Amino acid sequence: MSDYLELLALLWFLICWLGYSEYSRRRAKDRPCLSNTLDLYREDWMRVMLQRGNRISDASVVGNLERNGAFFASSCLLILAGIITALGYTQEVMEVLSTLPFNNLPSREIWELRMVVLLVVFIYAFFKFTWSMRLYNFVAVMIGSAPLPDDKQTSPAAREAFACNAAGVCNMAGDAFNLGLRSYYYALAVVAWFIHPLAFIVASTWVVLVLYRREFRSSALTALRQGKVFEDPGSRAGKTDKLTANLK
Repeated sequence: MSDYLELLALLWFLICWLGYSEYSRRRAKDRPCLSNTLDLYREDWMRVMLQRGNRISDASVVGNLERNGAFFASSCLLILAGIITALGYTQEVMEVLSTLPFNNLPSREIWELRMVVLLVVFIYAFFKFTWSMRLYNFVAVMIGSAPLPDDKQTSPAAREAFACNAAGVCNMAGDAFNLGLRSYYYALAVVAWFIHPLAFIVASTWVVLVLYRREFRSSALTALRQGKVFEDPGSRAGKTDKLTANLK
């Protein structure tokens, strides 16, 4: 019965992770959230960038964003090294934790399953952060190749297309970084699994509620939306989907 509870907790965790990812992706098409709001800011950023002759500040911003991804990617590698090391000392770790009064140790197989799940979460985060770094690198290249304000050979339509495509790459970088950050939240939920599977279920649910509130109902979102006059997300969904499909 205990093993069934462990597997049920894992199943609920996967439902929370995959279900919320799909929900937020679909919901962002017709409702304001941090993701689609920042997408619009990035489009404005690229349009303003094309009006500047000196793009040093733009390149600096992209470099800072890329370094953020590099920091988290390197942190993932350190965490992965620690998890792999702990897997090699499973028996010793379980003996140490068995002395704690609140800890009800499972079988060795369940314990190793918990470690593997945690390992997979940080591997996923590592790939997302490194992909975000590469995409920001692409944005830096696009900024370097952007037409200058006094370039008479580039039409206004071509400038708008360039701004939209540069913003599209930047948006994908931001989305990848966001998914990597979410993985850290879910990793904290997995840590609760080492206490008890019921704690794992509660923590998984709590993480989803926190993510939802911050992305769809936070004061930061309100401030960002009040900073500019935006179009309704639903009216832009077709355009965004078409741009993303072209970039892929």
